[in-house]
Amino acid sequence: MESGAVFTGLQPNPNYLISPLRSTCRLLSPQNCSNKKQFCPQSLKFQRLPLLACKKLSSTIQEAPLTSDVAYELADIDWDSLGFALMPTDFMYIMKCSRGQTFSKGELQRYGNIELSPSAGVLNYGQGLFEGLKAYRKQDGNILLFRPEENALRMRMGAERMCMPSPTIEQFVDAVTATVLANKRWVPPPGKGSLYIRPLLMGSGAVLGLAPAPEYTFLIYVSPVGNYFKEGIAPIHLMIDTEVHRATPGGTGGVKTIGNYASVLKAQTAAKAKGFTDVLYLDCVHKKYLEEVSSCNVFVVKGNVISTPSIKGTILPGITRKSIIDVARSQGFQVEERLVAVDELLDADEVFCTGTAVVISPVGSITYHGERISYRNGGIGVVSQQLYSALTRLQMGLTEDKMDWLLELN
Repeated sequence: MESGAVFTGLQPNPNYLISPLRSTCRLLSPQNCSNKKQFCPQSLKFQRLPLLACKKLSSTIQEAPLTSDVAYELADIDWDSLGFALMPTDFMYIMKCSRGQTFSKGELQRYGNIELSPSAGVLNYGQGLFEGLKAYRKQDGNILLFRPEENALRMRMGAERMCMPSPTIEQFVDAVTATVLANKRWVPPPGKGSLYIRPLLMGSGAVLGLAPAPEYTFLIYVSPVGNYFKEGIAPIHLMIDTEVHRATPGGTGGVKTIGNYASVLKAQTAAKAKGFTDVLYLDCVHKKYLEEVSSCNVFVVKGNVISTPSIKGTILPGITRKSIIDVARSQGFQVEERLVAVDELLDADEVFCTGTAVVISPVGSITYHGERISYRNGGIGVVSQQLYSALTRLQMGLTEDKMDWLLELN
């Protein structure tokens, strides 16, 4: 197997010391649970591996009392000040395979830097994908994952487009589950945020000529997070860039490849310098149909009708987008997936964005050709608030999961 990607740097983070009771575990195949929506940790088999020595500080552990008299271990951080920024945790998950082969055994390792060959496919040719999903803590201390199999399926679709092998849906969900449980003290208390989960799939093997890499690495790390935008649920302000385009027909806009995000940084940075939150992009052919924001899908509300650009290869099939469509329809709204012209923004009642990181962000204003269009006097729309509350309450286990979307970890 190509040895261009050797994982090292398994050093304890000095700012967030690790409990000495923890140990690195090699994950073997879990047995099937009787309930596919409830993960049974006792079915995991672990092989103990040597650990680096860790200091023990009593101040690094909190015991969180719950209304149900259940206590659980928490990292000692200010949970009320969480933003959307990386906070190193205890463990990451790694699994590798060679080109033409399939992924098999993965392992949990201490979170740390990785070492790659300078000629790794991901570094030279951008052969990489990523996903994003969240874990929430319930009042009883259990942890909820929201639709992880959808992320697994999307990664497999993206891997096919990028000529990479991919973990099976079962492998993906099992790896996410193992990583979350290994870092469970970093899952915020109820109502304080979530544990953001970042799976990566990359060409880690060395390759000089343009070709698929000879080796691939699947990696998961996690970080506790608060709101993505500093405004939180407060309205965001967008500008439409008519010259820069996020994706083109026949390209990779419909998969979550790493290059899609680097290409919007220039326009996004320029927009923020002018006081905007982000950029809303139009299609590159007609330059008049809405596509998406830099990392969010967009919805337009008019009366009881909610419209969103249809998935046609240039727009990422967002899992939050898909979920909001189902929730909105269940609440009696008419949802249309179609071409949405930029002119429809002029008389819209509300506009909002969706994504794993933001969940829902109401749009307070959109500036197009120098003209500013405001919604709800710059406030939060009724529909945006209604759908945000419905989805977040479901994700946090506060309402019945009639959609069968949640995976509960005991």
